[in-house]
Formats: sequence, structure tokens, C-alpha cells
Amino acid sequence: MVLLDEVLRDLHAESEALDRLVSGLSPQDWSRPTPAPGWTVAHQISHLHCTDELATRANADPAGYIAWLNETFEDPATFVDRAAAAGVVPPDVLLPRWRAGRAALARALTGVPPGERRPWFGTAMSPLSSATARMMETWAHGRDIAETFPDDELAREHLRPTERLRHVAHIGYRTVGHGFESHGRPAPESPFRVELSTVGGALWVYGPPDAPNRVTGPVLDFCLLVTRRRHPADLALQATGDDAAEWLTLAQAFAGLPGAGREPRAAAR
Repeated sequence: MVLLDEVLRDLHAESEALDRLVSGLSPQDWSRPTPAPGWTVAHQISHLHCTDELATRANADPAGYIAWLNETFEDPATFVDRAAAAGVVPPDVLLPRWRAGRAALARALTGVPPGERRPWFGTAMSPLSSATARMMETWAHGRDIAETFPDDELAREHLRPTERLRHVAHIGYRTVGHGFESHGRPAPESPFRVELSTVGGALWVYGPPDAPNRVTGPVLDFCLLVTRRRHPADLALQATGDDAAEWLTLAQAFAGLPGAGREPRAAAR
């Protein structure tokens, strides 16, 4: 069983790795467009800071978070883009804010009494699930930033898979039903099994062995799929079963609307 302390340590390590990458960038580099349409490097860090702050509020002051959600949250289709844009400030201001927000979130998560869940967008989450979701978000947005600098050695190092991907893979499997529901479709009744190969030769397995729906392939490709960082056509994932094949087009590990997703790279050339 994965413990909260373990996920928080990996979240800290993932955040620190991204911090090392962005702290070495010039102010001009912070304005460079990333693979996310309309988002610069600054937008990516602003989004992480904004959602860290909201997660801190949800865990430390759930009543205040719910009041904010009821009074402030408007137009879900544009909220993420608007919030990211609103937080774009010079990097010497944004970077310390992000660092302080990460530390505050860790304190808030460890302060939740055992067994309690806290509200989030359209659901409620345990501290463990919340930390895992933050790990997934940090990895995904860090990936966007690293891909912006393909010739940078530190960026290339950041793109290499680590053992921390087990958290992203786990939440990707746990949110199979959410992917269907986010697209207005009922979650499948039949179980799924996911078998993922790692660079080191290990096999990460989720779900019952006799599940009629099966997804297999490299763990990195699976994580890129569930964070909607690649089109399924660009990934070496195999699906068995009608529901599994459909899920490859619907997978979404994060809360909120699915967005447009990424175009196939072959189509973009």
C-alpha cells in the first residue's frame, strides 16, 4: 500500500526537478510557447501554483473552498485558461510563489485527519488521492515545459521516465470510469486490466487478470495518454475489448473538462 508520506516525497522530488529546469531559464524563455496551445512556460507554472493553492484551501479550509467554488467558479470551459493567464507575472515573482505554495500544500495534506476526504472539483478526495493528483499534474505540465526546449540537456534529462511515474499510472487506472463520464458516457460495467512495461524491465499491473478489457504497452505511453499529452495514434498501446479500445480515445486522469486533446503528430507535420 502506498502511503501519503511516500507520495509527498515523490511529489517534492518531481517539483524540485522541474524547479531546477525553470529556474535556469531566461525571462524570455518563460514567454516561450509550450506544446499546450496558448500556454507559455509561465502559464504552465502559474497553473501549477493556482491549483496547488486551491488544493491547499480545499484541504485546510474545506468550508472556505466550497464557498469560493459556489461564489467564484464560473464558466468551467474557460476557467483553467483564465486562471493560468491571471497568474502570469515575472519569473522572479512567480517562482517564489510556486515554491511557497508547494510547501503550504504539503503541510495542509499532512494535517487532514485520517479517513477524512476533502472537496475538489465535482468530487471529494483523500489526502493520498490529492497528493497523487498533484504528482500527476506536476509531471504532465513539467513535460510540456521540457518539450519546449528539445536541445537543452537538463530538459532532455527531465523527459526521462522515473519510478515516480507509478503514481501517474495508478491514478490513470483508477480514473478509467472518469474518462467515460467526462465525455458524457456511462462508465463501463466490465473491469479493466492494465499491464505496463518499464524501461528497467519491470511490469506494473492493475486490475483483475481475467478482465475482458485490457490495455498493454510502455508505462510512459500510458501516462502520456491519461494526461492527454499525446494522441492515441502516437502511442504504442494495445487495447483488447471494445470498452478498452474506446477508452484510449477518452482517457483522462485529471478533474474538469477534457479539453481538445493533442492532435496526432503525423497530422501536424
